[in-house]
Amino acid sequence: MITGSAQAEAWRQRVLPPIEEPRPGVWSIPVPIPHNPMRYTLCYAFPDDGGLIVVDPGWDSDEARAALTAGLAAAGATVADVRGVVVTHVHPDHHGMSGWLRGESGAWIGMHPAEAATLPARAWRGQHPGTDPEWLGRHGVPPEEVDLLGVRPERMAALLEMPEPDREINDGDRLPLAGRSIRAVWTPGHTPGHLCLHDASAGVLLTGDHLLPRISPNVAVLPTSAGDPLGDYLGSLSRMSAFGDDEALPAHEYRFRGIDARAAALVEHHDERAAEILLAVASLERPTGWAIASRLTWSRGWDALHGMLRRMALAETLAHLHHLAAIGVLECLPGTPAVWQKV
Repeated sequence: MITGSAQAEAWRQRVLPPIEEPRPGVWSIPVPIPHNPMRYTLCYAFPDDGGLIVVDPGWDSDEARAALTAGLAAAGATVADVRGVVVTHVHPDHHGMSGWLRGESGAWIGMHPAEAATLPARAWRGQHPGTDPEWLGRHGVPPEEVDLLGVRPERMAALLEMPEPDREINDGDRLPLAGRSIRAVWTPGHTPGHLCLHDASAGVLLTGDHLLPRISPNVAVLPTSAGDPLGDYLGSLSRMSAFGDDEALPAHEYRFRGIDARAAALVEHHDERAAEILLAVASLERPTGWAIASRLTWSRGWDALHGMLRRMALAETLAHLHHLAAIGVLECLPGTPAVWQKV
């Protein structure tokens, strides 16, 4: 059920939603994302007598800095009043402005330790320049597409500069705010150290990208990935039954109720995707990750996806394939390109 009606209307109109205070002392500040279909990140600010803690300050740009500054002003504060930055995960539309905030105010930056390990400066340390194109080729990406899908040096340079945290925030930890109890809920899947934040007295759960009202968050296998991220995500969704009475404050789109129902719908979506993948594996002569991805249903259609969007589709397909292998349904035959088959 949509509860952020002004936010939902702004989404339909393709404009920034208003700055709002959905609960006393909980501010929602839209921060624009340039040239991105997600349009904005909803940053949240929690003021107390010692300043503010900001959650997911958003993409770093002049326009974004101005938007965040205006939102803090609406809450009766300035950038200099920010004493802490909590990052649900390190994607640049969430963590991008953290370094600027720390530089302007001296604020600490906090995240889950599993998320800190995914910072590009750590995850890509020691990787040789051919790692990314080799990874793409191993999953069946045609040579003419490898350059289009590869991580370009100028983009990687910006990612490598994202700041390190000053403190760990683990599952169950309470944020240092006077007069309220906001606890971290570790929800790996979209990223390994993704955090939600629960304010039980206010009846809200900040869901980051773990739960969004309209789209399924990207769960991906990357060149630096390990384990079964989709399995982690499905396990995290099972935790959402504890928050069925709370309002969801997501990092994109608009506020909503029905957290447990939304989590169940996402599980059903992934079950349907798994069935579609198994049909693709059975129908293809050489079911590489790329070939399977091209056979799946995408909201815009495969032919409309280009560059990073195709890379994300491939990475999401690989997450499903790895999960199906983890539960013993598929196996990957080694080689270049690698192919998948039923066990």
